[in-house]
Amino acid sequence: MVFAFFLMVCVMWLSRKSSPYKVDRVFRIGQLISSAAYSLGHGTNDAQKTMGIIALVLFSSGYLGETFYVPTWVILSAHAAIALGTYLGGWRVVRTMGMRLTHLRPVGGFCAETAGASLLLGTALAGIPVSTTHTIAGAIMGVGSTRRLSAVRWGIAGRILWAWVLTIPTTALVAAGTYWLIELVLQLFGLL
Repeated sequence: MVFAFFLMVCVMWLSRKSSPYKVDRVFRIGQLISSAAYSLGHGTNDAQKTMGIIALVLFSSGYLGETFYVPTWVILSAHAAIALGTYLGGWRVVRTMGMRLTHLRPVGGFCAETAGASLLLGTALAGIPVSTTHTIAGAIMGVGSTRRLSAVRWGIAGRILWAWVLTIPTTALVAAGTYWLIELVLQLFGLL
């Protein structure tokens, strides 16, 4: 959020003497580059986590043999799943983040994507898993805050924050319930 804020302030200062039409035209092209970088960061982060989990399950169940490695089909499957998920649900995220959370112009989108991509690629290089949604939401809030604090719809930001907070305990409860249900079914059929 802070990096996106300062990046937006720098870009606004550098383009202060240009016409809004020229700035929009330049940053529409720039958004192609920044969105590609953000997509790369998304893949290096989320796909890596998915591949790691699948490969760990395969290794611990003995399907990979004595040496741990990530099979090519796991890599391709994880990337395909991320791409399909982004293709099918990406517009909902873009609409919520880029239109409902705050209104973004091309220069703001460029700054938010560049800040998000920088953070995602930096954390991927450091081996730190982070949420791509958290990253882009924070960057968009930072960019929106450069106009004025009221430009960000903080009610929507609060709902996003609560969804993040509740995700971990909710998924833990669902996982525990699923485990207990499967264990009960296996006991009923005498398989456990």
